[in-house]
Amino acid sequence: MGRSPCCEKAHTNKGAWTKEEDDRLVAYIRAHGEGCWRSLPKAAGLLRCGKSCRLRWINYLRPDLKRGNFSQQEDELIIKLHSLLGNKWSLIAGRLPGRTDNEIKNYWNTHIRRKLVSRGIDPTTHRPMNEASASQQSKEESSEKCPDLNLDLRISPPHQQQKQEAFKMGTSSSTLCFACSLGIQNSKDCSCTNATNSRYDFLSGVLDCRRLEMK
Repeated sequence: MGRSPCCEKAHTNKGAWTKEEDDRLVAYIRAHGEGCWRSLPKAAGLLRCGKSCRLRWINYLRPDLKRGNFSQQEDELIIKLHSLLGNKWSLIAGRLPGRTDNEIKNYWNTHIRRKLVSRGIDPTTHRPMNEASASQQSKEESSEKCPDLNLDLRISPPHQQQKQEAFKMGTSSSTLCFACSLGIQNSKDCSCTNATNSRYDFLSGVLDCRRLEMK
């Protein structure tokens, strides 16, 4: 559920303001103050949107507006505030009495930005352009030297040499225990050695039986 419009768009005037409308708006605000902009147009007898009245007053009609070109002190203050606040023009305008946020924004894009570029300063970071390009280049080089490492660890099958040793021991690669698969043979945790010994004992018992039968 959105906010209701401040006025009926079909019954409002559009386009440039006339001198009569300006005089009505100034006279009403001087007598009653700004108040609520949503109800001001109807109270002042204006067929205008509340937003249009607010912008007209703030940007053109309020008596404390400063006209004319920006001074050198204002230029330096805008640059300093922009380095701290970024593109928050309303906050910057609050530090410059008599200047509007829209006026400061337009002046920044048309004059101050070009001035900083001519000085060799990046208007976004407020640092020398050579330093910014060098830092960007160093980041690219570091990313090339240090590629992303794949840390997906897996337990690989036993090495070919381990398979040969297992074959000599009389066991197949499929019956290797976990210790042998990690390359730890003949340890106390190795079950292949115990299985091999038991197999040798079994074969020796069979041979002894056959010898007895032959006798």
